Amino acid sequence: MVQELNQDNLGELIASNDIVVVQYSATWCGNCRIMKPKFKKLASENEEVSFVIVDAEKFPESRKLATVDNLPTFATFKGGEFVKQVQTNKFEVLKELINEVI
Repeated sequence: MVQELNQDNLGELIASNDIVVVQYSATWCGNCRIMKPKFKKLASENEEVSFVIVDAEKFPESRKLATVDNLPTFATFKGGEFVKQVQTNKFEVLKELINEVI
Protein backbone atom coordinates (compact mmCIF):
# COMPACT_ATOMS: atom_id res chain seq x y z
CA MET A 1 0.00 0.00 0.00
CA VAL A 2 1.15 3.52 -0.77
CA GLN A 3 0.50 6.34 1.63
CA GLU A 4 0.55 9.94 0.37
CA LEU A 5 1.69 12.34 3.06
CA ASN A 6 -0.86 15.01 3.94
CA GLN A 7 1.24 16.51 6.71
CA ASP A 8 4.96 17.00 7.28
CA ASN A 9 5.43 13.85 9.42
CA LEU A 10 7.67 11.51 7.43
CA GLY A 11 10.06 11.24 10.38
CA GLU A 12 7.30 9.68 12.49
CA LEU A 13 6.51 7.13 9.77
CA ILE A 14 10.18 6.21 9.42
CA ALA A 15 10.49 5.75 13.18
CA SER A 16 7.41 3.53 13.41
CA ASN A 17 8.08 1.25 10.39
CA ASP A 18 11.04 -1.07 9.84
CA ILE A 19 11.47 -0.41 6.10
CA VAL A 20 10.22 2.73 4.35
CA VAL A 21 10.59 3.63 0.67
CA VAL A 22 9.84 7.24 -0.23
CA GLN A 23 9.08 8.89 -3.55
CA TYR A 24 9.75 12.61 -3.36
CA SER A 25 7.75 14.35 -6.05
CA ALA A 26 5.90 17.55 -6.98
CA THR A 27 2.68 18.24 -8.83
CA TRP A 28 4.51 19.92 -11.74
CA CYS A 29 6.99 17.04 -12.19
CA GLY A 30 6.23 14.98 -15.30
CA ASN A 31 8.70 12.20 -14.46
CA CYS A 32 7.15 11.97 -11.00
CA ARG A 33 3.74 11.32 -12.55
CA ILE A 34 5.28 8.69 -14.85
CA MET A 35 6.93 6.89 -11.91
CA LYS A 36 3.94 7.00 -9.55
CA PRO A 37 2.11 3.93 -11.00
CA LYS A 38 5.42 2.02 -11.10
CA PHE A 39 6.02 2.96 -7.45
CA LYS A 40 2.52 1.72 -6.59
CA LYS A 41 3.15 -1.54 -8.47
CA LEU A 42 6.28 -2.20 -6.40
CA ALA A 43 4.30 -1.39 -3.25
CA SER A 44 1.71 -4.03 -4.14
CA GLU A 45 4.52 -6.58 -4.62
CA ASN A 46 6.24 -5.73 -1.29
CA GLU A 47 3.50 -5.52 1.30
CA GLU A 48 5.95 -5.79 4.22
CA VAL A 49 7.47 -2.45 3.22
CA SER A 50 5.89 0.99 3.82
CA PHE A 51 5.75 3.06 0.64
CA VAL A 52 5.22 6.80 1.01
CA ILE A 53 4.81 9.61 -1.52
CA VAL A 54 5.96 13.03 -0.31
CA ASP A 55 5.33 16.34 -2.06
CA ALA A 56 8.84 17.77 -1.75
CA GLU A 57 7.59 21.34 -2.07
CA LYS A 58 4.84 21.13 0.56
CA PHE A 59 6.77 19.26 3.25
CA PRO A 60 10.27 20.71 3.84
CA GLU A 61 10.97 18.79 7.06
CA SER A 62 10.25 15.49 5.33
CA ARG A 63 12.42 16.59 2.41
CA LYS A 64 15.37 17.19 4.77
CA LEU A 65 15.50 13.49 5.67
CA ALA A 66 17.14 12.82 2.29
CA THR A 67 19.16 15.02 -0.05
CA VAL A 68 16.48 16.00 -2.53
CA ASP A 69 17.87 18.28 -5.23
CA ASN A 70 16.14 16.76 -8.25
CA LEU A 71 12.80 15.03 -8.79
CA PRO A 72 11.77 12.33 -8.64
CA THR A 73 14.04 11.20 -5.81
CA PHE A 74 13.53 7.82 -4.17
CA ALA A 75 14.95 7.17 -0.71
CA THR A 76 15.06 4.11 1.52
CA PHE A 77 15.07 3.97 5.31
CA LYS A 78 15.59 0.90 7.48
CA GLY A 79 15.38 0.70 11.26
CA GLY A 80 14.75 4.43 11.41
CA GLU A 81 17.94 5.29 9.52
CA PHE A 82 18.52 6.66 6.03
CA VAL A 83 20.02 3.97 3.77
CA LYS A 84 20.28 5.23 0.19
CA GLN A 85 18.64 7.35 -2.46
CA VAL A 86 18.49 7.61 -6.23
CA GLN A 87 17.15 10.17 -8.65
CA THR A 88 15.66 8.26 -11.53
CA ASN A 89 12.80 7.77 -13.94
CA LYS A 90 13.79 4.16 -14.66
CA PHE A 91 11.77 1.32 -13.14
CA GLU A 92 14.77 -1.04 -13.02
CA VAL A 93 16.83 1.42 -10.95
CA LEU A 94 13.97 1.90 -8.49
CA LYS A 95 13.50 -1.87 -8.21
CA GLU A 96 17.23 -2.34 -7.45
CA LEU A 97 17.05 0.32 -4.73
CA ILE A 98 14.15 -1.47 -3.04
CA ASN A 99 15.82 -4.87 -3.34
CA GLU A 100 18.83 -3.52 -1.43
CA VAL A 101 16.75 -2.91 1.73
CA ILE A 102 14.43 -5.93 1.78
